[in-house]
Amino acid sequence: MNKNKFTSISLQEEMQRSYLEYAMSVIIGRALPDARDGLKPVQRRILFAMYELGLTPDKPFRKCARVVGDVLGKYHPHGDQAVYDALVRLVQNFSTKYPILDGHGNFGSVDNDPPAAMRYTETRLAPIAYKGFLEEIGSETVTFSNNFDGSQKEPDVLPAQLPFLLLNGSSGIAVGMATNIPPHNLGEIVDGLIALLENKDVSNKKLSSIIKGPDFPTGGELIYGRAIEELYETGKGSITIRGIVNKEEINLGKGKHKKNALIITELPYQVSKAGWIEKLAELVNTGKINGISDIRDESDRDGMRIVIELKKDANVDLVISNLYKKTTLQTNFGGIFLALIKGKPVQLNLKQFLNNFIEFREETIRKRTNYFLKNTLDKLEILQGLSKATKDIKEVIKIIEDSENTAEAKSRLINKFSLSHKQANSVLEMPLKKLTTLEKNQIGNDIEKLQEKKNYFQKVLNERNLLLKLLIEELLILKKKYNVKRKT
Repeated sequence: MNKNKFTSISLQEEMQRSYLEYAMSVIIGRALPDARDGLKPVQRRILFAMYELGLTPDKPFRKCARVVGDVLGKYHPHGDQAVYDALVRLVQNFSTKYPILDGHGNFGSVDNDPPAAMRYTETRLAPIAYKGFLEEIGSETVTFSNNFDGSQKEPDVLPAQLPFLLLNGSSGIAVGMATNIPPHNLGEIVDGLIALLENKDVSNKKLSSIIKGPDFPTGGELIYGRAIEELYETGKGSITIRGIVNKEEINLGKGKHKKNALIITELPYQVSKAGWIEKLAELVNTGKINGISDIRDESDRDGMRIVIELKKDANVDLVISNLYKKTTLQTNFGGIFLALIKGKPVQLNLKQFLNNFIEFREETIRKRTNYFLKNTLDKLEILQGLSKATKDIKEVIKIIEDSENTAEAKSRLINKFSLSHKQANSVLEMPLKKLTTLEKNQIGNDIEKLQEKKNYFQKVLNERNLLLKLLIEELLILKKKYNVKRKT
């Protein structure tokens, strides 16, 4: 072998460079969500591929295998199971506070049962996802980049109308860093955003009184204390969640004595019900928890119901205390508010997160309004051209009749009526029905309406107060439509 073909490199430098590239790829392209739309790349690609497939909430469900195939082929050249796992999580109402996909079929359960294979399950966009993520994507609100092979364009971020990163939470382990953001209540988050919009110097304490704490899809109760305030002030902290335990007297049948029992109706977030029952049975059998005679799972489609029968002489409060102490009926959620801002991982507190979203939403509304204004000006230009032509239609017909070809007719119309190229084209393509009195009047009315629209859009762009008022109105509409009662 010819040694001249080889280059000597430092092993240390090469390892450093390669590892850094790998780390950055995991941080930016895989594990951490964007602070603006709250999505990781795979989630964004799933939503966009479904939008392109036309799987809107009013259309029939489509096989998940079809969606996964599109995501892999167009935007996400990784394993199909990775894409399907991400899709399943977006459907599960016990994993996601506001599921952004609707599903048909078996998508797993709170007992940690696996979902059915993608060839059996079906999905489509949920109403909140279509409205909250994709409604404004056609209004030039976001930038697009090439996909992995340059054959398609994919959005760099979706024009989110709500801070989904806080609403649905997110967890991800990158290289040397991790994020773990709990889900929150939509109504409280919207109220927090409005408080910030009305007074940008609102204190962390005031925000904490509006946004009382995380709101998990599985319910439970939060042990309220300094820990929640610390999480919201610093962006890092540990909060305690408990399951819900009720005392009940149960009747075991005719002629039998009533028995004391503990009924568990809610478990902490991400605790498997079947796993928890198994662990409790093990603790009872090894004598680590006393006073329990039987454990039954009576859960059905109406909700969770775990029945723990107590022995006659059992101390109820001691049993409850042991359940909290020795099982995951009480658990800690370690929160880290870490997300990508302009491609860099940044740890933010609650107020910074909300401000960052407001900034993004304001920019999106500006871009959307610019797009509407441009369309309005285009329509206005054409209608003004038609208006000029219909006022002297005999002259227009004479010019067209006397012209040898379309180019000459267009040129003569431009000179005679001071029209633009676009206006001259629209006059040449004008149908004869536009010459009726009714149609002429309609053109005048349409011009008036478009003038009003144009003035409104220009006002929104020039006056920030009006833009912020519009932002608040839109947030309140979304709150009214999608808010659900706090579960935690």
